Amino acid sequence: QVRLAESGGGSVQAGGSLRLSCAGSGYVFRNTCMGWFRQAPGKEREAVGIILTGGSTSYYADSVKGRFTITQDNAKNTLYLHMNDLKPEDTAMYYCAADKRARYLYDDRCNALIAAGFTYWGQGTQVTVSS
Repeated sequence: QVRLAESGGGSVQAGGSLRLSCAGSGYVFRNTCMGWFRQAPGKEREAVGIILTGGSTSYYADSVKGRFTITQDNAKNTLYLHMNDLKPEDTAMYYCAADKRARYLYDDRCNALIAAGFTYWGQGTQVTVSS
């Protein structure tokens, strides 16, 4: 069974940086669709970025493009979200998600999981950006 655990959230001033971690178990990081999502109070959940492990990131939200970057460390079975030039509007609960269903594991098909729904989710980590 796949388990995901986010960490690295906290409070930071606008313009600062944070690195979020998503530690996985159950052989998550071999041929897996993974994503970072966020949800602010009163707002809908939005996809931040999507990646097929072993490939390249296929999607970043326009609101974070150029500021956020997803990387992976297979030895540590961990996915990272590097967040730079943080803005108050980045304040949200951040979640990581994973899916190993074979029909999504090629080209840019991981992006379809934004609508279809990822199978596995972590509990989230809070990011608060102050002015």
